[in-house]
Amino acid sequence: MPARNAIQELRRQSMLLRMEYEAEKESFLKQTQELGVPRKVKRGMCWYPVHVGQSYYNSLNQQVVEIHRTGDRDVEHSFEYGKPVMFFTWNPSETKVKFLQHVATVSYVDDDRMVVALPQGRGAMEIISAENLGVQLYFDETSYRIMFESLNKVINADKGRLKELRELIYGYAPLSKLNLNPIHVPGLNPTQEHAVNEVLRAKDVMVVHGPPGTGKTTTLVEAIYETLRRECQVLVCAQSNMAVDWISEKLVDSGLSVLRVGNPTRVNDKMLSFTYEHLFSDHPDYPQLWNIRKAIRDLQKQKGKGESTRQKISSLKDRETELELRIREQLFAQSRVIACTLTGSANKVLSGMKFSTLFIDEAAQALEAACWIAIRKADRVILAGDHQQLPPTIKCYEAARQGLDHTLMEKIVSYHPENVSLLQVQYRMNEAIMRFSSDYFYEGKLQCSPEVRNRVVLDPEIDSPVVWVNTEGLDCNEEFIQESFGRINKPEADLSILQIKNFFQLVGHGRVLEDHVDVGIISPYKAQVQYLRQRIKSDPFFKPFRHLISVNTVDGFQGQERDVILISLVRANENGEIGFLRDLRRMNVAMTRARMKLIIMGDASTLTRHPFYRKLYESIVR
Repeated sequence: MPARNAIQELRRQSMLLRMEYEAEKESFLKQTQELGVPRKVKRGMCWYPVHVGQSYYNSLNQQVVEIHRTGDRDVEHSFEYGKPVMFFTWNPSETKVKFLQHVATVSYVDDDRMVVALPQGRGAMEIISAENLGVQLYFDETSYRIMFESLNKVINADKGRLKELRELIYGYAPLSKLNLNPIHVPGLNPTQEHAVNEVLRAKDVMVVHGPPGTGKTTTLVEAIYETLRRECQVLVCAQSNMAVDWISEKLVDSGLSVLRVGNPTRVNDKMLSFTYEHLFSDHPDYPQLWNIRKAIRDLQKQKGKGESTRQKISSLKDRETELELRIREQLFAQSRVIACTLTGSANKVLSGMKFSTLFIDEAAQALEAACWIAIRKADRVILAGDHQQLPPTIKCYEAARQGLDHTLMEKIVSYHPENVSLLQVQYRMNEAIMRFSSDYFYEGKLQCSPEVRNRVVLDPEIDSPVVWVNTEGLDCNEEFIQESFGRINKPEADLSILQIKNFFQLVGHGRVLEDHVDVGIISPYKAQVQYLRQRIKSDPFFKPFRHLISVNTVDGFQGQERDVILISLVRANENGEIGFLRDLRRMNVAMTRARMKLIIMGDASTLTRHPFYRKLYESIVR
């Protein structure tokens, strides 16, 4: 077996990340230059037209502007907290788009409302006064810069704990463990309890492998809680804001004090109460700080500032800095858990901080370079996730092919299997739904908890928990939508709608409503998702049930579950081409969202040319 070299592997990661960076930048520039506004709107990378709401200074002294989407609201957009955006003006009667000068940053976004922070407060009046205004995603240089800097620092580390972790992770030597007596954790099953004990014993690195429905979050929360019996403070990170919000909320529920650095994606009263920005503005010294900042802004607006005014500004800025630091230190001192995204761990408010333990949730979705940003702040690392579910999003095919989508978690699982703890009891799915996923992805090791083994909506003699509706020969042909560069199969979507109708009628409308039988309709293709949403929205049959029905992509359903899941696979062609349905991990996610019933819609003659779909089809129709 050839020797692994940590520095060589990290340099290779940097090279592959550079390929991804160049490909994403080129794609962005091409789309910006060549795609018209309507096509960008359809792809979810643009809102047009928009209405500008109020502008104000937030508690972090950033000038922000509220933006409301007034265009097509059925399109799933790609705006997220922390993403850079650019504003533009465009008249539909013309082809030319005029971009406004300044790049802004999303500080909050939901389905139809966005709050953006402006650089040094520039550009607010231009945005507010603009006509025919739109906003689109801008290329995210900052995240790449942080990742490249992080990799360089890890490569160049010649001493200290960072160097040790680098060599331990990539080396052949076994990772160290502490000799501790096992503890009993009430409420956990044996594999969950074993995972918590392995977390406590790990001296360097450890992985909690949590397949669908096995209680990974519950286990991780207990592991963090028990760690904090031994340590003062921990850092908890994940790739996405949504994942950080989810684990943060569960930690708050367990009674831990959480400081959320970086605004959550979905804001409610509970989430707001532990964000850094909210706690900062709620501090007793904040009114004094706000008055100082206002005084500085007022003085800076004065024309012909003399020496006396400059001295006043300088003195006020010193006082502003002193107050900011005092508030920041107090907020961190009173928090047991610091939570942020992996790139958010480079936030200036965390500058110079070190943690005994770093927990990375959903680690299988994180680029290796992003993980190292946070690892630089830690003495030991606990990763949790499932490398058989959604991988990182890679836009450069060649970079992915050469291994950029091979995550740090996967490498640790491969290099140090003795430091991986698999959760084996799942609490979500009927056993018939679970069985194929367990056999194909988890070596048949998953077990059903007794309370869910036979859970169904209808008696199995009336209705099977798993069904494949073969659309072969039913004129369900896929189309390529040039506008969105996506695939769609309208006849299959129409049949999917009919399947849900027939199922509701079989169950009985009254029981569907009384028992809140919820349904998820999943398709890997955005164009199919949008068409299905429109069909549900426009069909009077579904009016009483719309609150029970969700339609989304596989990524949109990550971490969720429904009583009934219908998957529309779309692909139907003579050549057996299935595109990115070859990413079997996404199919694993889609199938394992279902609690009681799984319906797969697909052309068997196309899909079963791939061995995975052939095995799946045969396991269902046998």
